[in-house]
Amino acid sequence: MDLISGRQIGRYLALLLVGVVVGVVGTGVHRAETPWGLVLALVTVAAAGVLARAWVGGVGILVIALGVFTTVSVLAGQGPGGDVLVALEPIGVIWYGGALAAGLAAVLPRRWFSADPVSQGAQP
Repeated sequence: MDLISGRQIGRYLALLLVGVVVGVVGTGVHRAETPWGLVLALVTVAAAGVLARAWVGGVGILVIALGVFTTVSVLAGQGPGGDVLVALEPIGVIWYGGALAAGLAAVLPRRWFSADPVSQGAQP
């Protein structure tokens, strides 16, 4: 059984920070220009998932999703003045489940994330 190295812990913490930043920015823009703000926010979450899978693998996707979901959950609560950033209307509910967009990276082909060189066929 391999122990987790300090480098791996650092990568997981960095991915968690990326998830938090994506969650904050996505929460800010998901209602900016309907529906394009939401689309942009979801594409950003999916891109963060691809980054995570390329960098550390499948566990990284979970870390990104955790960062996004936790951040959106915190920001969805009522603020001191009673305002909410994520309303219970269709666009807000879709964004609330937006952390699932990171999971799209899990269904991409494994060869896209492989460091093995692509063979060019028979060489003369």
